[in-house]
Amino acid sequence: MRHLLALGLLLALPFARAAEADVIVYGATPGGFCAAIGAAREGCKVILIEPSAHVGGVNTGGLSFSDSNQTVRSTLRGLFEEWHARIAADYAEHGVKLPYDVATKDNAVWTYEPHVATRVTEAMLKEAGVNVLTKQPLEGVDKDGAKIVGLTTKSGTHTARVFIDATYEGDLMAKSGIVWHLGRESRDEFGESYAGRQYPKTKMAINGFDADGLPLPLITSLRPGDDQAGEQTVMAYSFRLCLTKDPANRVPFPAPKAYDSARFELVRRYFQKYPNAPLPWDLYPLPGGKFDANNGIGKMFSMGLVGEGTPWCAADPEARAKLWDKHKEYTLEFYHFLTTDAAVPAKIRATMTELGLCRDEFPETEHWSPQLYVREGRRMDGRYTLTQKDVLEQPAKDDPIAVSSFPIDSHDCRRIALPDGVLDEGTILPVRMPGRPHGFAYQIPYRAITPSNSECSNLLVPVALSATHVAYCSVRVEPTWMTIGQSAGIAAALAAKEGVTVQALDYARLRARLLAQHQVLDLPTLPPLTRPQAKPTPSK
Repeated sequence: MRHLLALGLLLALPFARAAEADVIVYGATPGGFCAAIGAAREGCKVILIEPSAHVGGVNTGGLSFSDSNQTVRSTLRGLFEEWHARIAADYAEHGVKLPYDVATKDNAVWTYEPHVATRVTEAMLKEAGVNVLTKQPLEGVDKDGAKIVGLTTKSGTHTARVFIDATYEGDLMAKSGIVWHLGRESRDEFGESYAGRQYPKTKMAINGFDADGLPLPLITSLRPGDDQAGEQTVMAYSFRLCLTKDPANRVPFPAPKAYDSARFELVRRYFQKYPNAPLPWDLYPLPGGKFDANNGIGKMFSMGLVGEGTPWCAADPEARAKLWDKHKEYTLEFYHFLTTDAAVPAKIRATMTELGLCRDEFPETEHWSPQLYVREGRRMDGRYTLTQKDVLEQPAKDDPIAVSSFPIDSHDCRRIALPDGVLDEGTILPVRMPGRPHGFAYQIPYRAITPSNSECSNLLVPVALSATHVAYCSVRVEPTWMTIGQSAGIAAALAAKEGVTVQALDYARLRARLLAQHQVLDLPTLPPLTRPQAKPTPSK
């Protein structure tokens, strides 16, 4: 379903002008901080505005396992490569040699600790001269026709020539009157085989109903629906927690506010039926004796709170705060269940009991990640919509600003109770290039981050870009967002300097500046396959 939100216009004039810049980036996500640095390196005055207190999105908020191991790494240069190289240099300065080489473009796993990623990110922003404003949620947008004049936060109205929406949710885009969509398309809408309802997981042979015939907690639906049809639901959100088993650094998980063991009756029945089930949380080893804990895409129950991400984008800041707490409480309750309930296999109970939060991470938020992992939000209806065909069949574009190659994959969107069992729906298990550990390489066109000229002439949208759900399931990772974000920053800087709309920007000039900032724009020529297909690696 397509939406056109009412403009959040500021009617009181004159407005208070809090800050003025050539380029304003709203959202300090990985795409956002790379956009800000990219624009600043073009000689522009840049303001990076973040609604929360946290800068760096999930890259500094617990996601410490770089998913670039599932991409063609030779296509990820620019700020993505520099950021990782500087992380390695930071470790070297502290006497730690990482078990990988950023200069080697293989598919080794790249890992780092959140506090190191934060230190590097803040240093790069400072060196670029970016003015970073935090705790500034968007209150309104002032437009003159199709042009954004300023955006308003609690500190006033901030003005610029060109704006970039780098939020996970597409908040500035929506507030600016851009047509957008949320959820999943039908298979017929764009001819996508991975669209519609998807059921790649085995049905669980457990009863999803209580004694009165009512669905148990954690069930989100009772009707599968038409397989061909679309859905408003989005893939599950979760936290990426930084954990440790080291007693010297381990902080116990806080107790949940209100634990009710009945909430996990469905999981209890699952363990009773499948006593050899794997550990529900994915744990990726990190430097410093730590782990990045993630939702397991192939697991039946994990860290993702299935069904509760869908209302996030439409929620106001207060409602989002409640949803954030709901996800945290679910995680804490699930941890308590996994470490205390007799139905949980002893091996899983023992492994989970060893884990705790890290004393040296996130001290300002009691060692809990400040960033909810918003895997999928609004998506713009831009001048070009990426689809499954672009990812798998027609990768070349006339106006590329990045090359993406992460596998198409989606976490669970619904959990359905049926008369004969329980089924997870919406999952897309990783679609990789045959015989290789990465997805299909394809070009991201500049048109996919630009709205219609009639809707807005000075806004770029590198994160909530124009794509179907299926295509977005490949775009939706930090390496790709960092790369697209940098390109968006360069494009915004050129448009600001030349005084043209973002749609009218000359691509040849843009391409030259992208290459000057070390972006890779051409599709890779892959070497012949010399080994059997790699064992699948964890997905986001």
